[in-house]
Amino acid sequence: MAGGMSRQEARERVLATFKKMLDKHIPEDEKMPVKDGKFWEWEDMADEFDREVTGAFIESLAALSGEAKVDHPGTCPFCGCKRVRWLEKSKQQERQSKHGVVVLPRQVARCRSCGRSFSPSGGGMGSGRADASDAAGAGESLPGGGADPL
Repeated sequence: MAGGMSRQEARERVLATFKKMLDKHIPEDEKMPVKDGKFWEWEDMADEFDREVTGAFIESLAALSGEAKVDHPGTCPFCGCKRVRWLEKSKQQERQSKHGVVVLPRQVARCRSCGRSFSPSGGGMGSGRADASDAAGAGESLPGGGADPL
């Protein structure tokens, strides 16, 4: 999800996801059957509901957050050089949260000294320090490490 989403758009997205999941399991139309099953099946439905709605909620918060975007990429986590630049295209990255997979914006910078790329936005979700650069994605600039985003 790219930045630039308004608060109203974020609210509408979460509400639409909520309504979609509610209609899937408890349709508004009285003529449509309610999903039935055993208790463990209801728990599976609740887990699906949680993953979908909470995922949309987290993605919307990330799109609205001023902290989801870094103004300056900082120093290179590999060589310590301060001569870094933003790459033209921002990426989207899937992150595993306790509520399921969510797609978050991910900025990518490249060091002008060593030529390696990294994400200064770090790993705010998942393992690792929240304030650390995501150097794991930097293999993109190494041979066989992924496509060069330039």
